[in-house]
Amino acid sequence: MGTGNGGFSEAGLRRLREVLARHVESGKIPGLVALVSRGGQPHVEALGTMRHDGGAPMRRDTIFRMASTTKPVAAAAAMVLLDECRLRLDDAVDQWLPELADRQVLKLPDGPLDDTVPAHRPITVRDLLSSTFGLGIDMTAKGSPILGALFEQGVYGQPDGWLLPEPGPDEWMRRLGELPLMYQPGERWQYNISNDVLGVLVARVTGQPFETFLRERIFEPLGMKDTGFHVPADKIDRLPPLYAPDWQTGKFTVEDEAEGGHHSTPPAFQSGGGGLDSTADDYHAYFRMLLNHGMHDGQRILSRAAALLMTTNSLPPEQLAAREAWARNAVHQGYGLGQHGGWGFGMAVRTYRSDYAPVGQFGWDGGAGTTTYADPENQLVGILLTQTGMSTPDSARAIHDFWTTLYQAIED
Repeated sequence: MGTGNGGFSEAGLRRLREVLARHVESGKIPGLVALVSRGGQPHVEALGTMRHDGGAPMRRDTIFRMASTTKPVAAAAAMVLLDECRLRLDDAVDQWLPELADRQVLKLPDGPLDDTVPAHRPITVRDLLSSTFGLGIDMTAKGSPILGALFEQGVYGQPDGWLLPEPGPDEWMRRLGELPLMYQPGERWQYNISNDVLGVLVARVTGQPFETFLRERIFEPLGMKDTGFHVPADKIDRLPPLYAPDWQTGKFTVEDEAEGGHHSTPPAFQSGGGGLDSTADDYHAYFRMLLNHGMHDGQRILSRAAALLMTTNSLPPEQLAAREAWARNAVHQGYGLGQHGGWGFGMAVRTYRSDYAPVGQFGWDGGAGTTTYADPENQLVGILLTQTGMSTPDSARAIHDFWTTLYQAIED
């Protein structure tokens, strides 16, 4: 537990702990780590155990599969390259990603894969950063030929059901390049795949593995010592299993064990869309850097302009309306998460007040039961990490209650 209230009321922090403890005591969340701060010493709660059947307690330095909360962090690598003028926002990506040159686009997003027209223009760096390059995951379109092809080709998911890509980046790009786009480049916001493409782009521009560049330019300068695309053997005891409760019965099943699991060895594909492992303190350092406009302990990680660009809505009105409609239509699948409005680079940016958080809050949630956001208005960072996947609404409900109680705890 942190020292002092740090901009929160003592009663509010007690209530936050009590609400989170109820979720653990219900038996539906084995354990969790929560971190909250308002510009000073973070307040941390570590509750419950690493496993559903008990065992070691959750600790502040427990390592979690960050899933889609990878996106806000991984996007920073591209921002470094923008700062250095090694990339430009409206550069075509063809020279680095020739697999994406001369794209064909489906006449209808849910139409046959061979019923296409030529792309109006090349895919740009901006398209990848803003998730508008023309292809993504839309679980409201189950049964469409393109969604089926993404799974069949291993562009999204592996044969055993694991959702991160299996092949190495070059083979993955080859498979991606065989598929048409769903929409014209820049036409529509779509989820996830652009973030994985962005990681390949960074690797090819720099001539380094994506993780190596992230480590040198983001992780090490921020002191993110426990963040990477796998958990090494000397830290594996700090990684809990990932649970995917049965959606009908709620019975706990292990989706991914720690030892011998997907995150115990270096992956062939370093997924900017969902592959990072990390801790609450590491992510706190990253989001504090963004709140400080690119600065960390007197060292500049990103330019002020880059940090502001990442965390400002990038979608024009017509795309913003489409994203808002997507979030409303998928509310039953995301259990109410995702009602933010806008999108920056790699993360949501609130453009309207849909709950207790103000306009301007930025961050994202992850399907492994993680939530990470920062709020410039209140100079607040909130992080809640579980390893109870969203096959049931249990972790999403804990996330909702975390944010509801956290905003009530603010004391000015």
